[in-house]
Amino acid sequence: MRLFDPHIHMTSRTTDDYEAMYAAGVRALVEPAFWLGQPRTSPQSFYDYFDALLGWEPFRAAQYGIAHHCTIALNPKEANDPRCTPVLEELPRYLLKDHVVAVGEIGYDSMTPAEDTALATQLQLAADHGLPALVHTPHRDKLAGLRRTLDVLRESELPPERVLLDHLNETTVTAALDSGCWLGFSVYPDTKMDEKRTVTLLRRHGLDRMLVDSAADWGRSDPLKTRAVADLMLAEGFTEDDVDRVLWRNPVAFYGASGRLSLDVVAPEPTHEGNSVLRGGE
Repeated sequence: MRLFDPHIHMTSRTTDDYEAMYAAGVRALVEPAFWLGQPRTSPQSFYDYFDALLGWEPFRAAQYGIAHHCTIALNPKEANDPRCTPVLEELPRYLLKDHVVAVGEIGYDSMTPAEDTALATQLQLAADHGLPALVHTPHRDKLAGLRRTLDVLRESELPPERVLLDHLNETTVTAALDSGCWLGFSVYPDTKMDEKRTVTLLRRHGLDRMLVDSAADWGRSDPLKTRAVADLMLAEGFTEDDVDRVLWRNPVAFYGASGRLSLDVVAPEPTHEGNSVLRGGE
């Protein structure tokens, strides 16, 4: 079984997680840029973080046979902080990088005018750079947030087939399907979706344009939730081809639209800028 986690924040995870993911079948992932819990106080801290997504994290992933790509953006939550918004002016130089397969996470957190501006600006950047967009739908007022998101999308130059609407659930799935966008379901231990609800939606709405991710981060989350969904799909009568479609071919098709997706894992150098994932020894 081969698995592709299309949304996971490995910066927040340990090398043990990479090892466990590989054992579970994960062979590729996309790590979206997001906030770090503690607010950033300057644009420069974003640039160091972006550089890590393009350098250190692919190096760590390759140690365990996993292809790592990322998405780059000013996240919705920090779009409200004027200390952070200058990042928007610097994004184009990062969106040219080989491992960047989409603009993201963008979207809404609290549905403010500042978030409107950041979303519209970054959708235009995606269109200008020929990239898809990974859109974070808000955790509160989900249906209202999705409708507002779709309004902005309709005014943008980015076609819906190049947009992934993530963190969807039962209240938003129908409107998301009708939009023509790709659909993402984040599976968490306690919040968002769980395996049973996700598999029920897949049975009800079909597998076309459907992606499943763990969205694992520094909170209570589980980087093996993609495997849990795959196992439950098989237990409930889906075929191995169905599993491969949702958990491999669909994310490959969406992020492959960037023209930058490479699933071959090249053996890494012993160190990255003088550092290794090992401790002790020489």
